[in-house]
Amino acid sequence: MALTKIGKEGITGISNSADATFLTVDSSEQAVIKSEGGAVTTSVQQGLGKAWACWQGNVFTTLKDSFNSSGGTDNGAGDFTLTIINDMSNVDYSQICTHGEGTSTAMSTSNQNTGRTKATGSCHFMSSFMAGSGGGNNTLFDALRMNVVLMGDLA
Repeated sequence: MALTKIGKEGITGISNSADATFLTVDSSEQAVIKSEGGAVTTSVQQGLGKAWACWQGNVFTTLKDSFNSSGGTDNGAGDFTLTIINDMSNVDYSQICTHGEGTSTAMSTSNQNTGRTKATGSCHFMSSFMAGSGGGNNTLFDALRMNVVLMGDLA
């Protein structure tokens, strides 16, 4: 089924007796959706993930699945840099990193290494392992499954 761009005349042959507007598109082709209560609006473009990736930690250069990312660099155990295909507009984007080891006795954390400069065309993050409920030594490691999502504005 082909998608059709709807012009200012709207869609013909469809009745709108409720006269409700849930989606609008302005002259700059920015889509806006009304909230559940209708009091506020949300920009569709602003609320979308701009890049994401999933991979096996010890094979970082081969992504299992991704969007707007082309792989990256394995900087050592638990230390990764993801390459972004279409750059972010600035370095103030948000990155959410998760990973799992698949055991009930381990807990893992992820963070961005503040010792490196954040870039619009890549993001850097690390994964560490904390053994037991009292914490551990935060040893960097390659988890079985790694995930990252980037939110913000594209350039």
